[in-house]
Amino acid sequence: MPMKTYLPKVDEIERKWLVVDAEEQILGRLAVKIANVLRGRHKPTYTPHLDCGDFVVVVNAEKVFVSGNKETQKEYQDYSGYMGGRKVQTLDEVRARKPERIIRDAVWGMMPKGRLGRSQFRKLRIYTGPEHPHEAQQVEAFAL
Repeated sequence: MPMKTYLPKVDEIERKWLVVDAEEQILGRLAVKIANVLRGRHKPTYTPHLDCGDFVVVVNAEKVFVSGNKETQKEYQDYSGYMGGRKVQTLDEVRARKPERIIRDAVWGMMPKGRLGRSQFRKLRIYTGPEHPHEAQQVEAFAL
């Protein structure tokens, strides 16, 4: 008797809210774990073509750790579309101005590209400092 593959129905998928403390976490390793939770790969009911993932709240985004000389050598760029409209910032400049972007860009690079990846990525919330406004969702601590 052949085994049947289980596919969860859209209304059967349970989504939890998980909080991750980024303090002293290595950026790349943290981003992999967050991307896997957003996609739902940590669940036994994972299905690649469905959004099975949980919501992730990241706190202390400004305290994420990078190794080596990345603080001064890693570059983030924005391009306006016009000639000469390319702006380049180093990691320490981004950390001073908008530290949420460090984690956001790292996680975005690990998500699938397309409609499903964008909808999964929208379940990510990033905050500087230890406070977040999602206490009403009964957030659980996510052990890394």
